Amino acid sequence: MSFTDDLKRSLGFEETEDNNKQREGPSITEMIRNTVNSQLNNREHKSNQQQYKPNPQQPRQAPRTVPNPRPTPKAETYDDFDDYVIIPEQSFYEIVLIRPKTIDDINYVVDQVLEEKNPVILDLSFLEKESPLNFKLAGDKINQMRTNYGAQALLLSRTEEKNLIIISPKKVKVVNKG
Repeated sequence: MSFTDDLKRSLGFEETEDNNKQREGPSITEMIRNTVNSQLNNREHKSNQQQYKPNPQQPRQAPRTVPNPRPTPKAETYDDFDDYVIIPEQSFYEIVLIRPKTIDDINYVVDQVLEEKNPVILDLSFLEKESPLNFKLAGDKINQMRTNYGAQALLLSRTEEKNLIIISPKKVKVVNKG
């Protein structure tokens, strides 16, 4: 199983392995294990059939061992999947909702997104009405975060009373499905 399959299974997004075995048949580890076991059984069977009977006229010779040009490695199986521990870089995200009134508030938003890696929901309606210069500066800072640092900005709502934008860092994906 790959890392993502283990992650999905541990989070409950996939069915258990027993249900998958019933649908898909034997897993690849079982097929390898069966192949190795059948090869070992064939060798034992052949060695049991090749018992030499000493000829009284010839002196007894030791059986010659034939070197195996391709020895089959013993397959190590690991059936216990409970030993995997997944530790995220950041255990939780704070989503900050702020209505900036000054440039210091905008700088706080930039710090939250770039340094703390937290998504921020901005209501820029106050800056738009009260200080068009600061509103333009806030827009420039958002554009710089998008181009220089890979942050995502998505307009949530624009009405007369609200101008909501969500800004998220590069590692937090925001998907617009509307």
